[in-house]
Amino acid sequence: MKPIEIIETERLLLRKPAAADADEIFRRYAADPEVTRYMSWPTHRSLADTQAFLAWSDEDWERWPAGSYLVFDHADRSRLLGGTGLSFQNPTLAVTGYVFARDAWGQGFATEALQAMVKLARQTGVKRLVAVCHSDHRPSARVMEKCGFLLDDQRRDKVDFPNLRPRKNWPVLTCVLNL
Repeated sequence: MKPIEIIETERLLLRKPAAADADEIFRRYAADPEVTRYMSWPTHRSLADTQAFLAWSDEDWERWPAGSYLVFDHADRSRLLGGTGLSFQNPTLAVTGYVFARDAWGQGFATEALQAMVKLARQTGVKRLVAVCHSDHRPSARVMEKCGFLLDDQRRDKVDFPNLRPRKNWPVLTCVLNL
């Protein structure tokens, strides 16, 4: 299957990240401790961290029909809102998630982006789509619920939340969507 590098929804434009996006990713959300609090990756301390993410993303895109996406405002295509994507574990199992800059919170962008990832997962042959969030992050859990994900009590994911202190085995909500 040919990679799907651009996705458009009613209010969003999602596209494959490029090296030229590093500064904007770093500035808009990746270096913000409040935004990255519940992420499974550490807050970016330098532009080199963001560039390392982009290198990882490029490698992921080489192997799979989709990968990480940057999320832009459809009306203002220069306004970066956040990121989402599919991380393939194998051809029929993928993990998804999202991160948005603070000024994009509470406007339904996460729900719209996650719905786009569900649709993309179906198009790429994924049969099981997994999303994980910290149990205290209720807004994220609500987004997953609105998109049809169900809590999977059988799956016990070990997820590190490196931006929360002290570090410990954090309670997670693992939600799945069988497609």
